[in-house]
This record gives sequence, structure tokens and C-alpha cells, in this order.
Amino acid sequence: MPNPKLEEVIAIQKRWEKTWLAQPGVTGVDVGYRLVAGQPTDVPAIRVYVSSKVSAPREILALKEVEGTPVDVIERSFEPQ
Repeated sequence: MPNPKLEEVIAIQKRWEKTWLAQPGVTGVDVGYRLVAGQPTDVPAIRVYVSSKVSAPREILALKEVEGTPVDVIERSFEPQ
């Protein structure tokens, strides 16, 4: 399967962002490159950030793709600077 185009990934991310951000423990959503063993690849992906993978909802942790676009779930919290 060819890599999705960045514009398509952004459009899909915008459709799902509010739904995911409404889930407990989700701290952010963005578009970047898929991570494999902690290293970025050249595959555009939606990245869903959670404060803790231990307490994140199962439906978020189970995300591998949405609308044919790869999804990475990454443990990270954000604080104001």
C-alpha cells in the first residue's frame, strides 16, 4: 500500500481530533511521521498522545489505523511553558 499523502492525513486527523481529545487521558493529536522502534519513518501518520498507556482507554490503545491511515499512540504529557 502506498504512503498516504500528507494532505489526506491532515484531513482525516481533523475529522477525528475532537472525538479523540474527548477521551480521558488523551493529551494531544497531531500529524507527523510514523515511529518504528522509536525512530521516525517516511510514512505520514496521525499521532495520538496519551498521558499514560496504562490508564488510556482501550479503544485509543487499539488504534493502528483510521480510514486507511496509520495511527501511532504515544505516551506524552504537555505542560504550558
